[in-house]
Amino acid sequence: MENLYVKKWEAKPGRVLAFRLAYGCDLLKALQSAVEENDIRFGWLHFLGGVQKARVAYYLQDRKEFVTLSLEEPMEILSGLGNISLKDGKPFVHAHVTFMDREGKAWGGHLLEGTVVFAGEVFVQELLLPAPPERVHDEVTGLFLWV
Repeated sequence: MENLYVKKWEAKPGRVLAFRLAYGCDLLKALQSAVEENDIRFGWLHFLGGVQKARVAYYLQDRKEFVTLSLEEPMEILSGLGNISLKDGKPFVHAHVTFMDREGKAWGGHLLEGTVVFAGEVFVQELLLPAPPERVHDEVTGLFLWV
């Protein structure tokens, strides 16, 4: 059977944190701040709520670059999820999000700074490992992936 993954980690569950996002904060900065303040070095997160406006990105695989989409209207967060690992030795949030506009259209992508919170709730599940994975530049994809 062909190996379908590069590396596997067997982590133990750590803390589960829950917090409410402040009105008007930057969503990605708030998530990043929460993991840094709580020294979450590996784990996953899930969030929902609403935003006043949003910025997301889509990765062009052939060009190895992100294209940014600015959504300048209030929307619901249908689902936000991501993971936490290390980048340059510090906790780093990698999150994707799906929004719904007032017409019921879905928008989504890689969460960027500039997404302004109306209201939001977040759960973080810490995973414990002696040496959490570190993100490094991958020449094949052009992305920062786990070593």
